[in-house]
Amino acid sequence: MRHVVFVLEVGDAVAALERIGRRRDVYELSVDGIPQSRISLLEPRTLSFEYTQWIGRILDAAAPASAPLTVVHLGAGALTLPRYVAATRPESPQFVVEREQELLEGVLNALPLPSGAEVSIAYGDARAVAAEAEAHGWPEAADVAIVDLWSGALIGARVASREFYALVTERLAPGGLLVVNLLDGPGFEYTRAQAATLASLLPSVAALIEPQMVSNTELGNVVLVASSGSLSAVLKRLEAPGAARQAGPHVVSGEALRDWIGDAEPVDDSTAIDSPPMEDEHFARHFGRPLPGL
Repeated sequence: MRHVVFVLEVGDAVAALERIGRRRDVYELSVDGIPQSRISLLEPRTLSFEYTQWIGRILDAAAPASAPLTVVHLGAGALTLPRYVAATRPESPQFVVEREQELLEGVLNALPLPSGAEVSIAYGDARAVAAEAEAHGWPEAADVAIVDLWSGALIGARVASREFYALVTERLAPGGLLVVNLLDGPGFEYTRAQAATLASLLPSVAALIEPQMVSNTELGNVVLVASSGSLSAVLKRLEAPGAARQAGPHVVSGEALRDWIGDAEPVDDSTAIDSPPMEDEHFARHFGRPLPGL
């Protein structure tokens, strides 16, 4: 049975934090009824949403087991991934950027971070914080930067352009990983342009796609991962089933990724658009059509 911890108006939206499982002390944060984060206070290593499992595997592959990582999180939710890093890699310095201060403070009051977690928080717009990164305490050389900037079910254009990603990538360590969580559907017009944009900044890019989306008939998460170095260790970890985890995403990389991107062009501040709403009519034009690379 669900138990409501709090309900909070966030701009024009309504956020709710609910306890949804007593045995493992599981909580879910939603905005306008759309789940944003799910965490278990007793088992922070357990990642419920499929895309967070993928990002967990990326974090697992980013360095030897238990070695600290410097991780930047753009978009906080209920701090699912910072809690995962704190549990799997103690003493990892983490930096979180969150626009909705009242919401995150409410989450932290109800669900504090574990003792010893080295997490610092900057409140504000992610683009503005990135533009003045040093002043906000943004690490100079992050091993991993995770971009998960949703407002309900929408990603704004100003945090999905080449200029924005350049601000993030310039503060990555050599060989560091940029991870971007997106939502798309048939045609993949939005995510293919995002992949082209990352490829214009970093030489190694891969797309992680929910397996049911390969038919080009379903909407779902697409996670892009990019680096100035090799992605071989990350892709190997993603393609190998993990204990008590699902088999993993459909991975598109190398020549297949170039085929999948096709004629999609990188987007800058003048051409970037908001992510398409889930009911967008343009998906119907591509429904069921085979796509190169998939």
